[in-house]
Amino acid sequence: MSVTSRLARRLDTRDAIVVGLGSMIGAGVFAALAPAARYAGSGLLIGLALAAGVAYCNADSSARLAALYPESGGTYVYGRRRLGDVWGYLAGAAFVVGKLASCAAMALTFAHYVAPSAARPLALAAVAVLTLVNLAGIDKTVRTTLVLLVIVLVSLTVFVVTALAAGSPDASHLTQSHGGGLGVLRSGGILFFAFAGYARIATLGEEVDEPARTIPRAIMFALGLTVLVYAVVAVVALLAAPPSLLAATDAPLRAVVRDGTLPSAAPVVQIGAAVATLSVLLSLLAGVSRTVFAMAANGHLPRALAAVNERSHVPHRAQLLIGAVVVAVLSTTDIRGAIGFSSFCVLFYYAIANASALTLQRRLVPAAGIIGCLALAFALPLPSVLGGAATIAAAAALYPTTRLAH
Repeated sequence: MSVTSRLARRLDTRDAIVVGLGSMIGAGVFAALAPAARYAGSGLLIGLALAAGVAYCNADSSARLAALYPESGGTYVYGRRRLGDVWGYLAGAAFVVGKLASCAAMALTFAHYVAPSAARPLALAAVAVLTLVNLAGIDKTVRTTLVLLVIVLVSLTVFVVTALAAGSPDASHLTQSHGGGLGVLRSGGILFFAFAGYARIATLGEEVDEPARTIPRAIMFALGLTVLVYAVVAVVALLAAPPSLLAATDAPLRAVVRDGTLPSAAPVVQIGAAVATLSVLLSLLAGVSRTVFAMAANGHLPRALAAVNERSHVPHRAQLLIGAVVVAVLSTTDIRGAIGFSSFCVLFYYAIANASALTLQRRLVPAAGIIGCLALAFALPLPSVLGGAATIAAAAALYPTTRLAH
């Protein structure tokens, strides 16, 4: 399907993979591991496998749809094309509000690893600086993401080597599960937060060269490598420390090396965590702005937000709005609450992606994806379910007003 791009196609396969990896590697390891351990103990490893399985279904559906509709907006576009305008609108609304919460969670995670006593001012500064980077152009975003990603992978390598070599790995930690089946499902829902970054590749569909070939390849490669990294780090963390230690902090990997293995390695992990969360935050801010851009272009948000800067070829008004809203959200949320709320909204978003893919020829994977998304979403803590459901219901109630703009 030929689609006229409203943005500049500057990203090749390598660039798209970098965006995907930068969006995923870091979030789960440095932020979601703690609440997952709280709900399931070592059962978080099963939750990680469930989250990875659901993520695979979502990625497969997203990749096939992105090849057909290489436009900015991701499932917002797919839902409109395959299921009808209202479903695309609800997907876009769920993505935007869910990822706004993700941005806040990443900014706060960065600040808690760097200087917990000044968490909110640091988080605000991070959002402001990275918004300016994104305004400079998508090529600047990719180059910055690549540098940050290399630093993160080096830091995680240091963590793994240190935790295994300097400590006393204890396999009994791997059997300290609790919470039963519900706890495992909750941990899976929380950890899904870490795998949702591949959506960033699809939402940048109008900035990818040869999107029908590039996007599916980039999504699957980035997801596969991320699953491998998360599995290794999660197992090593549990071998080095009991689940209770991971659950008791907002900076779990730093706690492992500082309290359990080699305190001198803590600064390396701290730097890696800070860089990882900045990398994820950078790509999040870019991805959400593209969905806002697409919704504005179709009249579901004010059309002024569809403006594109002639020099940088980015939707600058949408980008500035997203930065401003995240700054406002930072004053009212905490990390764990933001992760749960974000997970519910994004799982709803991917349920619509799978439902859209269900209208194509292959149906087993998207059907499994729908079931998996709904199971993980409604197993989340009750405040996350109620908050997410209420937000989506409010968006649905506002939908008739958007029809006036068409």
